Amino acid sequence: MIDGSYAWFRMTIALLLGTFGTVGLWAFVVVLPPIQAEFGVDRAAASLPYTSTMIGFALGNVLIGRFADRIGVALPVAIAGALLGAGFVVSSFTTALWQFVILQGLIGLGGSACFGPLLADISHWFEKRRGIAVAAVACGNYLSGVLWPTVIKFALEHTSWRVTFLGIGIFCIVSIVPLAMLMRARPDVNQADDIAAIHLRRPGGRKPIDLSPRMLQGLLVLAGLGCCVAMSMPQVHIVAYCIDLGFDIARGAEMLSLMLGAGIASRLISGLLADRIGGVPTLLIGSVLQCLSLFLYIPFNGLASLYMVSFIFGLSQGGIVPSYAIIVREYLPAREAGQRMGVVIMATIIGMALGGWMSGWIYDLTGSYQAAFINGIAWNLGNMGIAFFILYRARRSTTPLPA
Repeated sequence: MIDGSYAWFRMTIALLLGTFGTVGLWAFVVVLPPIQAEFGVDRAAASLPYTSTMIGFALGNVLIGRFADRIGVALPVAIAGALLGAGFVVSSFTTALWQFVILQGLIGLGGSACFGPLLADISHWFEKRRGIAVAAVACGNYLSGVLWPTVIKFALEHTSWRVTFLGIGIFCIVSIVPLAMLMRARPDVNQADDIAAIHLRRPGGRKPIDLSPRMLQGLLVLAGLGCCVAMSMPQVHIVAYCIDLGFDIARGAEMLSLMLGAGIASRLISGLLADRIGGVPTLLIGSVLQCLSLFLYIPFNGLASLYMVSFIFGLSQGGIVPSYAIIVREYLPAREAGQRMGVVIMATIIGMALGGWMSGWIYDLTGSYQAAFINGIAWNLGNMGIAFFILYRARRSTTPLPA
């Protein structure tokens, strides 16, 4: 069934699950103003639910990924989908901010099943087209970011955030649980490695690299942290940056949507590229392009140029995170894919959270986002260095020594 019609069907189901299940990453961003007004708190306190969501999402990628390695992805995703829906439903009845914060952590935990574990699962069903398959499933997160804010804004024009969250919760339960049950077939990781071994003409089915699994895992964690600290600067602060430059909120929101839309194209292109040249070169290309696009934000701050730079940034960065999943499958044991991918994805989420806070802190110190962009570039250079080092060690392990 590897690379067969069922694999493509499973990829489509995983893409739908990713689009529906990561709603929690975007829903609170839209309802933050009414939440702040209703609970009567300042902006810092009103931002705590988002932090709670990201913590739950980060931990869930590791915990659920490890669970899925052992029993398959269907049951963990179904249970997580039910928890996700329950989190939205119960949060619609909260009477205090602390209750809402805790439930947002549950929402993040439930939504995590629809990202990292699905990337690991779909990687077992493809060999020749693994790159594009993993990238397509990873697009679910960005599609969610394009779809759900529009739906939620429309709902808020006609009803309250509580009714909106109640509706989202019910939808998640009735859609995610049955979709997850369509993925009950379990991949044979030994078969996947056997097919890879034939394809690569190498025992074990994994590409050689002059690094221990633990060292490679650690380097990928550091790379994920660095790239996402850099990535967070435009994604988290583009709206505030536009306001500083005298543009309105709508322009910044449009740039964010443009960024995410371009990111979908970037992920698909990177997946195709990874199928041809491998995950590590694809990661390095994406990292270099992201760094160059960050440089463009410094001199160009007109409205038209910001739209263009945001589009270029989206095209540059979208394929970076899926590259980590492909590298894990190329160089590390298939039976540990869920847990190992979960650890790397957790690092990228921590990087987004750290970078978002760090950029705001630097802005408070300097009164400008210019230094924050430079900080992002510095972290990106670290990511590039790690990617180059991994590529060097991989190439060295395949180069015969001179006689």
